[in-house]
Amino acid sequence: MDRRKFIKKSALAAAGTIGVPYLLPSGLLFARQSSMKAQHVVFVQFAGGLRHQESVLQLYLSGSQTEKVEGNIMYNLLDGKPPEDKIAYGTDDKQNNIVGAFPINPILQTPLQRQGVLFPEVRFSKGGAGHFNGLSTGVSGNYYTTAGLRQRTASPTIFEYMRKHAGFKATDCWSIGQSIIGSRPLLNYSAHEDYGRRYGGNFIAPTITFGEPGQQHFMDFKNYHPDTDYGMIREVRGFLNKNFATQGLEIPHLYNTPEEENSIREFVRVTFEKVKEGRLTLPPVNDNGDLKTLGYAVEVLRWFKPKVSVVDLSAIDVCHGNFTGYLKNVHRADHGIAFLWKEIQSIPGMKDNTIMIVMPEHGRDLEPNSIKDLNDWVSFDHSGSPNARRMFTLMVGPGVDANLKVGSETNPVGDAADIVPTIADIFGLKDKVYSAGLLDGNARSLFDRM
Repeated sequence: MDRRKFIKKSALAAAGTIGVPYLLPSGLLFARQSSMKAQHVVFVQFAGGLRHQESVLQLYLSGSQTEKVEGNIMYNLLDGKPPEDKIAYGTDDKQNNIVGAFPINPILQTPLQRQGVLFPEVRFSKGGAGHFNGLSTGVSGNYYTTAGLRQRTASPTIFEYMRKHAGFKATDCWSIGQSIIGSRPLLNYSAHEDYGRRYGGNFIAPTITFGEPGQQHFMDFKNYHPDTDYGMIREVRGFLNKNFATQGLEIPHLYNTPEEENSIREFVRVTFEKVKEGRLTLPPVNDNGDLKTLGYAVEVLRWFKPKVSVVDLSAIDVCHGNFTGYLKNVHRADHGIAFLWKEIQSIPGMKDNTIMIVMPEHGRDLEPNSIKDLNDWVSFDHSGSPNARRMFTLMVGPGVDANLKVGSETNPVGDAADIVPTIADIFGLKDKVYSAGLLDGNARSLFDRM
């Protein structure tokens, strides 16, 4: 055991981390195995397929295109200087193919890498490197080999573990989706018979709920009377079922208490007022769906102060046919995640009490496909190649070592299945989650990997 680990473990032992039994809200007796590291966790799924060459390796155009320009376009998250030429990832008032845009100014004075721990070489170890497998592995700690269209995970999600074993309320757990495409609305609870819907987290796709579709049905939010407003009730129900229900089923009850349902209804009403009045807190640049989703995520955090929040980004998936657009959206995701972290530090109860974890759901291929964009730059898919299995994980917050890098290309450390045991560890429930026997065999808490 190295000196740093010895000191850390000795300090925990001296502090008396084994807690006395306590009662869950359900009335069950449970003994917490250790003290909590933080009271809130925000997990950002940097989704859409983030190629390692443009993120951790900071190669920019070098190796992917004919231009030999390197640089860091994620300078809020990672250490490194930005490119000095061929700037196509920033903002401009011209067409997407114009090289000469203006980079977005950094939000954070100190990159998150220096504030926390970076695992630069994490591996997506099993199954196809597809969106469902990646997203579901992130929230469940287990891999799946199917395409996953409109499918729930077979293993419990982090929401179910925390609600069942720690007594979290439904509104303590939020899945915030960039869209409702595929299985995204179904990642808030699993199909596992011992967990499932009664322990699910709340799901919201804010750009749908508060965007044009939702504004048409909910902008003047009110309580409809079943006798006089039945037509409107049917229209609203049809909208919700069309957008959120799957396989012909109606929207499931998520076991929010009446008080929680009232709080959700009031949150929706107040948020619509902010939309109408232009009072939403959005990132300084908010010209794509990911950035708007992160702005709404802040509204969710401010209102509910959830214990576990999962935020899904997906705009970088345009890399299949638009490398320029992909670069722009990678740069914007970095901007938006920095905005999210900065806003968390302004929320009473979450400031200095929240751990944020950032991880792509998978990488992308090393070799390009045959599609070129308007800059004549080639594009990249994610076919399950070794390069598509290269990822990173970044963690920052109280109790997390600062400016620490764990692993390297020759010594990869970390697995895509690590997030669930890590969150369980943060809340002092790691052993309980492991004992359920439903995690992948490679899954470990990041705190145990350091």
